[in-house]
Amino acid sequence: MSARAGKPTQAVVFGGNGFIGRYVVREMAKRGWLVSVASRDPDDSLFLKTAGSIGQITPVFANIGDEASIRAAMRGADIVVNLVGILYETRKQKFDAVHGQGPGRIGRAASELGVAKAVQVSAIGASADSASHYARSKAAGEAALREAFPAATVLRPSIVFGPEDNFFNMFATVSRNAPFLPLIGGGKTRFQPVYVADVADAVMAVLDRPEAAGETYELGGPRVYSFKELMELMQKETGIRRPLVSVPWGIAGLQARVLSLMPKPLLTPDQVTLLKSDNVVSESAKGLGDLGVEATAAEIVL
Repeated sequence: MSARAGKPTQAVVFGGNGFIGRYVVREMAKRGWLVSVASRDPDDSLFLKTAGSIGQITPVFANIGDEASIRAAMRGADIVVNLVGILYETRKQKFDAVHGQGPGRIGRAASELGVAKAVQVSAIGASADSASHYARSKAAGEAALREAFPAATVLRPSIVFGPEDNFFNMFATVSRNAPFLPLIGGGKTRFQPVYVADVADAVMAVLDRPEAAGETYELGGPRVYSFKELMELMQKETGIRRPLVSVPWGIAGLQARVLSLMPKPLLTPDQVTLLKSDNVVSESAKGLGDLGVEATAAEIVL
């Protein structure tokens, strides 16, 4: 896409030092764009500077809860991508603040500053009617962003996997230390894991397509798995075998209450609620294929 006054395209990526963000930043750098990686601790983004030429990638401070810092990070930008998200709440970080209100602040700043394109990475299952607080907050963020910046594109991935993911790596670690792996609700919940590089390609694809403005895309891999099948696949790849034990929903909920007290909880009651719903691409949804991205199978990467 063309930049203002013939200058290189300038992009700001909120949460660009995270799992998905580092792949998005690298793809932007390959195109010669100037990229600001916005986060609460810019020092955590220094490793990304080597993904581009000198001065091409710049870590900057921004707090998703502070509009002034958001505007400062976005000044002069042509593109904004928001990847900020949390998997569980802490004393300082709450779903409503991070997922629900943050995107609205970004949308208002983008509109005021004349940003050309905005992309929000949300999650499959985002719904104002969901029983999960996480999913409701994701839906609230989408709505807040679109209210302020109607042309924003929303991407909703299923479980995202890759070398640094929080899913397969976590269960591989658990399997090394636990006598068995729990299958919550019998392990019947379905997922459609999507490769992190495919998500990054989807971000770049919507930025190239004028018709993607204001659209929502659900991103999933080429195959749907049950949770049990994912655990079996993980064990096959790691060579670590543990019994898979079915855990009823009620017991899982009680366990989650205890585990949620940990500094980095392995399971929370809200995550148990999320697991009661399948996490797959809807039949009527636009997806990777509509963006010209070929989905990568989990077996190829794991």
